[in-house]
Amino acid sequence: MEIEGEERGLPIPAYCSADLDALESGAIESLKTGCQEAIADSLAWQGEPLDRNVLVTSVDAVLNWGRRSSVWPATMGLACCAVEMIATGASRFDLARFGMELFRATPRQADMIIVSGTLTWKMAPALKRIYDQMPEPKWVVAMGSCAICGGTFRGSYSVVPGVNLIVPVDVYIPGCPPRPDALLYGLMQLQKKIAKRSIAAKESK
Repeated sequence: MEIEGEERGLPIPAYCSADLDALESGAIESLKTGCQEAIADSLAWQGEPLDRNVLVTSVDAVLNWGRRSSVWPATMGLACCAVEMIATGASRFDLARFGMELFRATPRQADMIIVSGTLTWKMAPALKRIYDQMPEPKWVVAMGSCAICGGTFRGSYSVVPGVNLIVPVDVYIPGCPPRPDALLYGLMQLQKKIAKRSIAAKESK
């Protein structure tokens, strides 16, 4: 409560703690008097259909939804197909829409390898080692003709005639090199394959 007082001929504001306490306690008592009854909760939601309030699904569906929406590829660029893979991860094609934008530099944090390009016999042990270090479940995508069957280098002494001789392959994406939209289509097919997995029965690759 503001009180006008004078000091050295000038009016200055002053505060009386007793009056302020009285006003504050009066406001509190007034509020308490008008709030004796509890405000009733709205029960309108009880009349809604049951199917709008209950979600029924399976453990497989929830688990596979999480897995297919967060596939993290390992950084594995072998040849010219890697340029198209990099373009797929850029802003124009936006691989992040599928939750796959996190290319991991360590196989222990990845669950997919995109073998993009020519695999030589000298590189094959490294690919096998990286695949073995990845945690289950894991998937392999063979991108391009060279990864699928050796491509133009098929029959060469130094080129592996197909990645499936080294690691099991889940999706094949043909082309020399495949366009980014072809890689996106292949990854969508991989998502469909992941959606069919079951934790009850172990799948054989």
